[in-house]
Amino acid sequence: MFKNYLKISWRNLMKNKTFSIVNITGLAIGLACFLLIALYVTDELSFDKYNVKADRIFRINSDLLFNGTEAHMPVSSDMMGAALKKDYPQVEDFARIYASSGNRFIKKGNDYINEERIAFADSTLFNVFTLPALKGDTKIALNEPNAVVITASTAKKYFGTTDVIGKTVEVKNDNPTLTPFKITAVIKDIPANSHFNFDFLFSMKNAPYPQWGDYLSHNFHTYLLLKPGVDYKAFEKLFLRQYLNKYVLPQAKQYMQINSIEEFEHTGNRINYSLMPLTKIHLYSDRMFELSPSGNVQYVYIFSAVALFILLIACVNFMNLTTARSAGRAKEVGVRKVLGSKRKELIAQFLTESVMMTLFSLMLAILLVYSVLHAFNEIAGKDISFINIFSPVIFPLLFALPIIVGLLAGSYPALFLSAFKPIEVLKGKLKMGSKSGTLRSVLVVFQFFISIVLIIGTIVIYRQLSFIQNKNIGFNKNQVLIINDAYNLGNNVQAFKNDVEHLPGVKKGTISGFLPVSSSSRSDNSFSTEAVMDVHNGFNMQVWDVDYDYLETMGMDVVKGRNFSRDFGSDSSGMLINEATAKILGMDNPVGKKLYTMNLDSQQKISYTILGVVRNFNYESLRQTVGPLCFKLQRSYGLASFRVNAGNISSLIPTIENKWKSMAPGMPFSYRFLDDSFDEMYRAEQRAGKIALIFSTLAIFIACLGLFGLVTFIAEQRTKEIGIRKVLGASVNGIVQLLSKDFMKLVAIAFIIAAPVSWFFMNKWLQNFAYRTDITWWIFALAAVLALFIALATISFQAIKAALNNPVKSLRTE
Repeated sequence: MFKNYLKISWRNLMKNKTFSIVNITGLAIGLACFLLIALYVTDELSFDKYNVKADRIFRINSDLLFNGTEAHMPVSSDMMGAALKKDYPQVEDFARIYASSGNRFIKKGNDYINEERIAFADSTLFNVFTLPALKGDTKIALNEPNAVVITASTAKKYFGTTDVIGKTVEVKNDNPTLTPFKITAVIKDIPANSHFNFDFLFSMKNAPYPQWGDYLSHNFHTYLLLKPGVDYKAFEKLFLRQYLNKYVLPQAKQYMQINSIEEFEHTGNRINYSLMPLTKIHLYSDRMFELSPSGNVQYVYIFSAVALFILLIACVNFMNLTTARSAGRAKEVGVRKVLGSKRKELIAQFLTESVMMTLFSLMLAILLVYSVLHAFNEIAGKDISFINIFSPVIFPLLFALPIIVGLLAGSYPALFLSAFKPIEVLKGKLKMGSKSGTLRSVLVVFQFFISIVLIIGTIVIYRQLSFIQNKNIGFNKNQVLIINDAYNLGNNVQAFKNDVEHLPGVKKGTISGFLPVSSSSRSDNSFSTEAVMDVHNGFNMQVWDVDYDYLETMGMDVVKGRNFSRDFGSDSSGMLINEATAKILGMDNPVGKKLYTMNLDSQQKISYTILGVVRNFNYESLRQTVGPLCFKLQRSYGLASFRVNAGNISSLIPTIENKWKSMAPGMPFSYRFLDDSFDEMYRAEQRAGKIALIFSTLAIFIACLGLFGLVTFIAEQRTKEIGIRKVLGASVNGIVQLLSKDFMKLVAIAFIIAAPVSWFFMNKWLQNFAYRTDITWWIFALAAVLALFIALATISFQAIKAALNNPVKSLRTE
């Protein structure tokens, strides 16, 4: 019997090639979208789960609030991990990563290669994380200074083999000297779905960190491996207060007048440490100083819903397109019933056809995924391999989808077609009940509800991105050329700056390690308005070391007081503050006032005189408000930045590169533009916008296929009515309006439902930004017009075709 079902199903597919191609193609596009998003979602959810002990690994997060200044960080002090392991038996082990030292230049032959994926770590890193060794013993690999562990691909890159134990790599830091590091182990490449990914792991004993033993400094990513069965939330509550009183409070007393942590908190301040599960870091952490760009669990939810909705739209299309040709198969059903076929046999036949078509669609969908996966990776910023489609998560779907989707999409047509009464069918008196019409209307509303939600969501995302690009952020990000790693110039750095400033097209230049984008260096310290700091007069503030020309180069404005000037020799003991700092100080004009801090090297109190107030500028993402910041006049050699004329760029860069090569021979020349670094902060939103636009377009296309099928169905059922109307004088335009108006009503209903739903979810998404655009009325109006236009364009084609048919042919069969 089943074999017979397959034969009949195949014959029907071949007999109706156009219908089969349209139906299979629509379903294939829906399934391909579903599989692509499934690959994206499973990749996002898989981060750090390769670690065998992932369920017991937790990172220490720090949350500080000091007189209005907030900091949410994924780092803690260098001593915290060791202290917790010593004091609490719940901690099995700990590991630290120090990644705040910038890039390193590795010598290869006579050249240097700029390596960005470097960090300093403890040997215990390999006890906590699953980083298998190919060569060497990772348990002791980083115990001694001048030791390094490298990945397999790095070993092959520099030596052509992984058999490199005992060999050395020469490393250049921000000074002219080369430091040899002995390779003590080679590990497998760290998986891409890890929240950190390093090629070089140097011994922690070589970390260029000046504040060892300072419990108040937060610069180390610290991970705890808890013993099996430990409730991390209960442990978090246990250690917090004890740790603060035992370690943090005694050291805080050296800097300020404070009697207890309770006193500190009573004034509205807060210091809190919490544990974040390793597997939640990628999707749930939005803190500063992450080791790699984080994902966003909101996008996982959004894209998962989009995948499901697109799949449902594709199934709805299947129903509509199948019922659209039901009149053509009505006599077949009538004849088969007269010859003794039972309804359950007819249902089985139609479901077999449905599953077969779904199977063909799935095969085509897999080919589509294979062909577009590279482009999808480019847009989504992923490195998903096609082989992942056969992963333990996705592969079972390949078996389940033809059955689930086939049964879901074919259930209504099967029940609908098998319910035809043979006598009415064979007499040509087939009538479609109101129930089926109601269901089809609901399906159309559902399709366009999803389409309109996607349209509005895409418009809001792109509007927010446009708002970010055009907002006055307090500095001029355009036409600023940044030369990376300026410290490689050594003593030639000032000469390099002076030479470049004299080139045609260069307006101004500055040497500094700090830029107003989140990927740049950061440094904060505690200050007070009195010589003796206490819980009332102290606060935290960003401290940027700059030169005389920094503000002019970056296009920043001094609103009170003055900028640093070479005419004043005392400016080295002065500082510029931003408006956010002035607000914290509660002073309308703080120029001339003093701020006090501790010199971390000499442990002596020093004071700075406020020379001027700089207009607030967004030095982090617009997700965050502008915090307190100050500038100090001090050497900082990380970057050379130049404001240039756009018209001179093509000839200017080669000239600057030649000067670089003459002053820093053998060192790689690397540049970028400030506006590109600014855009990089919103790469996740840009990718989400592109993905939303693509899948919105596909969802609308699939919905239009279904609408096309439904119009075809209605036109078939009203063929004689249309013929009679034309005989009685109805115009083509009038008939098109007749067939279109009901569908326009359904699209309008879909819009009424979609508008508030879209507003709710997109307003929630915008809450992630401290500075955001408004969701204005015209967005909804534009979405409504687009939806109506798309629907009308789809309907009109088939409606006009039906209206132009010769009425004689349609009435001749009466």
